[in-house]
Amino acid sequence: MADRNMAMARRIAEAVAGAGGRTYYVGGCVRDRLMGLENKDIDIEVHGVTVPALEAILDGLGQRTAMGASFGIMGLRHYDLDIAMPRSEKATGRGHKDFEVFVDPFIGEEKAAMRRDFTMNALMDPLRVFRAAQFAARFNFTVAAGTTAICGRMAVEALASERVMGELEKAIMKAARPSIFFAELKKMDRLGCWFGELGALPDGDWRRTMEGLDGAAALRQAARQPLDFMLAAICAGFDPEGAERFLARLTSAVGTTRYVLNMVQRLRDMERCLKDDPGEGGWMAFFDALACPEDLILLARAIRPDGTPDRTETGERLRGLYALYRDRMARPYVMGRDLVAAGLRPGPDMGRALGYAHELRLAGVEKNEQLKRTLEWIERGGAEDA
Repeated sequence: MADRNMAMARRIAEAVAGAGGRTYYVGGCVRDRLMGLENKDIDIEVHGVTVPALEAILDGLGQRTAMGASFGIMGLRHYDLDIAMPRSEKATGRGHKDFEVFVDPFIGEEKAAMRRDFTMNALMDPLRVFRAAQFAARFNFTVAAGTTAICGRMAVEALASERVMGELEKAIMKAARPSIFFAELKKMDRLGCWFGELGALPDGDWRRTMEGLDGAAALRQAARQPLDFMLAAICAGFDPEGAERFLARLTSAVGTTRYVLNMVQRLRDMERCLKDDPGEGGWMAFFDALACPEDLILLARAIRPDGTPDRTETGERLRGLYALYRDRMARPYVMGRDLVAAGLRPGPDMGRALGYAHELRLAGVEKNEQLKRTLEWIERGGAEDA
């Protein structure tokens, strides 16, 4: 796919040259080429031809798309290829969208390059604060002291949450040590607005949280829900209310919020269970309440609230208990139709009776005995009293 995109980029460049213009590779593909990294997305910038002329060239090569017409950004359907024209902008406010943009194909290469904040990508606005930290984490870059100072003076409050989340996602999903992202923001004194819960952590908790985050990064490819898994690693040191505030600031994804809050609470429950063993039944109830047991077992290897250097024994114990839980869940169990066949009518009592039967299932009681005990429980008035 990358070769196909590159071939199309060359065809566009040849057509633009025939019209008297010039085409340049820009952005992440240049950065990754210099660093010897693979890049599947190609960005090019076209100079020296008018917008209508470029549109005509693209129409002759495929099905043109306008990904950001007012910003001079186009594409071709079925290609991962961003085709931009040089532009300048004038700030009209503090937010990421508070710019008046002018497409200017004849601005010249030098002025077009000066518009780019890190000579790589990105508009020169407050998003650069998070992008600088993200680049530092992903590529093990050192942020220049002057850049840190500039970022420390930039207001980031008006940025759109999806843009901040985009930079965070790249850092926690692509960096070997995502902790660098937050460490750089801490140096810039720019944790407060978006990541205030982290900024408020005492030094010891901050260190453990960052160690846990980097530990989780080493395991994220094995997680069922990798992005949510990494967000849970960040939030592991917060109380549930703090985790909820943190997530609400960055995402409206209900499934993500539900997963992370479940993990945060169950990690706390797990530590209590490890300390005060609740017995087999308690552990079965613990796994039954998990959003993703497999991911929690991975997270338990990375998150070490007591500073324990090695959680291998804990992981083995959890895996053994989870195997027992899965075995019990795989066995036949009492369902609604079984209770109907025994004479129980659908209604609130049915739900309570099924809940009681499920407790028996967790305890390892076989289906026939589950049904027998559940019916006896109903006869004793258990459903009404529950």
